[in-house]
Amino acid sequence: MIKKLPPIIILAGGLATRLRPITQKMPKAMIEVAGKPFIEHQLKLLREKGIDRVVLCVQYLSNEIEDFVGNGKNFGIDVIYSYDGEKFLGTGGAVLNALKYVEDDFFVLYGDSYLDINYSDVYNSYNQRPEGGLMTIIKNGDNWDKSNIIYKNNKIVEYDKNKKSPDMEYIDFGLGILTKKILNSFDNLDEFDLSIVYQKLIHNSDLAGYVADRRFYEIGSFDGIKDTENYIINRKGE
Repeated sequence: MIKKLPPIIILAGGLATRLRPITQKMPKAMIEVAGKPFIEHQLKLLREKGIDRVVLCVQYLSNEIEDFVGNGKNFGIDVIYSYDGEKFLGTGGAVLNALKYVEDDFFVLYGDSYLDINYSDVYNSYNQRPEGGLMTIIKNGDNWDKSNIIYKNNKIVEYDKNKKSPDMEYIDFGLGILTKKILNSFDNLDEFDLSIVYQKLIHNSDLAGYVADRRFYEIGSFDGIKDTENYIINRKGE
């Protein structure tokens, strides 16, 4: 039996300094891609994939996102907001701050990612594994970015965005599944990166891996915007 998909926490509060000067006046989520703000494409894709509830973690120019998205009704999806406040919390801190809006397990997605995969398959895989968390990955071979994951025998053995190794053939796809219990163990921290959570899970042999069967798209760079726009335009003809 396919379980109802859990909510998804989207990390959309960053400064997007790599996209300056565009992002000096607008948040990255509002950058125009294929004629529409990126977040519209992202939310419509998630709704198509079976997600019906989103928690948007926002900070930088958050009013522009909220004015456009509202409660998500126009996109067929329920949207609520979690605010970092005056201080940036980091990706891990932002997720921790948003836990009050989720019940137990949840997806977590970067705000600049367009991931056209089967979310039900990812969640079913998670429910069939004993691990407490899951990270989607893709065999990369330094193709789209520097590989940062060692994956062997269906296990994520190492994940490090700074320390590189020849054995790292995979990269973080951009979608994870976590639980409130896992994040609550970090409640003594203020600002921290989500990678710390994943690394602790790996250390405890508690992070499952799900290998995506297609590439990821993102708008974190100008080249990424171009690739994502081309994909979305061509996808409309499917």
